[in-house]
Amino acid sequence: MNNNMTHKKQPQKMKKSYNPFMFIGEAFKNLWRDRVMSTASILVLASCLVLLGCFSLLVVNININMNRLVSLNEIVVFVDYDLPPEQVEIIGQRIRVLDNVETIEFISKDSGLDSMKEDYAGFEDVFDSMKESGDNPLSDSFRIKYKDNSKVTTLDYNLRQIEGVRKVNNRLDLATSLENFKNGISVIFIGFLAVLFIVSVFIIINTIKLAVNSHMEEIRVMKYIGASDWFIVVPYIIEGTIIGIFSSVIAYLAQWYVYFSLEKMVATDIKMVELMSFGDIGGIVALSFLAVGIITGVVGSCISLHKNLQA
Repeated sequence: MNNNMTHKKQPQKMKKSYNPFMFIGEAFKNLWRDRVMSTASILVLASCLVLLGCFSLLVVNININMNRLVSLNEIVVFVDYDLPPEQVEIIGQRIRVLDNVETIEFISKDSGLDSMKEDYAGFEDVFDSMKESGDNPLSDSFRIKYKDNSKVTTLDYNLRQIEGVRKVNNRLDLATSLENFKNGISVIFIGFLAVLFIVSVFIIINTIKLAVNSHMEEIRVMKYIGASDWFIVVPYIIEGTIIGIFSSVIAYLAQWYVYFSLEKMVATDIKMVELMSFGDIGGIVALSFLAVGIITGVVGSCISLHKNLQA
């Protein structure tokens, strides 16, 4: 009998389960109890996110406008004088199939003379007499827009090899200078953005650490009475997540207002500058703010909790 009693299975300990809403409620209690510190954490995080957003959008728009400036470069191809229309059409077809050609526009010699007439106001009679007598000194031409500045040299060479091409005008030096300037500007601003991101994350994490450190005594007491690490950690992880979400929402609204105001100003006062519409990038901005806000909020909480749990 004793043996039977000995071999009886010992009752297994029931694993205690916790309602996840309990941890969420505890996180909100912590936020409310230390609302001054929590508000400071949210505002600091939101400010850093807006600063990062403004600088990132600045880099994007600088790159867009530099691309527009570079794209103003073009190549003009002049054909031989008095070529028949059929030969001019063949030259146009050969140009169209060349690599790096984005668009091509045919300009007849009569159209070229009309353009010169508009540019030199006061000498209309001279140009009219040229047109009437058939003594047009110009030749048909093609205006070409190209895709890639790095391939302009090859395109220029190929254009000169086409039979019937008299002259090729390009601004290769300007295109190269603009491309180098654009790349240099991009590298500098991306470097500043990386430094700003690191500094902002460091400030955010340390601000949230201060908020969590205010509960240091409470954490030690819970540790002393036997609470498991995960039971202590979860509410603060949720708290960091909530701080990140609130901050990202505030930052997004502030970013939208600042950018929308800038769009209006540029549209009315600085028409030479082109800004990307916030509607095209709003989703990316929102997701970026949310990701950075939650990650930094959670990381800040984890770093501080790791120190306190080991104390």
